[in-house]
Amino acid sequence: MSLRINDIAPDFTAETTQGSIKFHDWIGDGWAVLFSHPKNFTPVCTTELGTMAGLEGEFKKRNVKIIGISVDPVSSHDKWQADIKTATGHTVHYPLIGDKDLHVAKLYEMLPAGAGESSEGRTPADNATVRSVYVIGPDKKVKLVLTYPMTTGRNFDEILRVIDSIQLTAKHQVATPANWKQGEDVIITAAVSNEDAVKRFGAYETVLPYLRKTKQPSA
Repeated sequence: MSLRINDIAPDFTAETTQGSIKFHDWIGDGWAVLFSHPKNFTPVCTTELGTMAGLEGEFKKRNVKIIGISVDPVSSHDKWQADIKTATGHTVHYPLIGDKDLHVAKLYEMLPAGAGESSEGRTPADNATVRSVYVIGPDKKVKLVLTYPMTTGRNFDEILRVIDSIQLTAKHQVATPANWKQGEDVIITAAVSNEDAVKRFGAYETVLPYLRKTKQPSA
């Protein structure tokens, strides 16, 4: 069974480019984004790691740590970082997990149990399913899972948008509509009565009996 939203993100101990970590301890009391890669020195992944490096400040504003993982050893990650800088102009300051024994990839069910015990000799196609993004909350529960094909680079602006929505809706009894962005109107959830909606949000618009929209609440 694949990991689902609200499942506890599996904990693990692993070597990274910044030393050994225990994942839940590393997350601490904030948020985390774990994003995985099938192989080092692959073109799409190189652009993704650089893009995340350029956006690290945006994640920090939201109290979100970012960490990458590739089914290659840490020594290979260290060499890859020079290429990432050349290709994107960004230096990777966040940790990259080395998963040469495929332990984390299997733990998160990105690879089957029978995938072997080593990344050595495996091609990107062998690891094609190791292309997921996990957003994990302070409660260590999975809030979002997105999996991409190898030929499609990930849109990390979308990950930021989703985190904005998740963090907002965790504080207020609202939901966000399609294509919502920061500052736009939100939806009042069904758990809030009309009377309570006035007290909580002031004026609101009834689009349909089950669809009420209001201004985005402040933090």
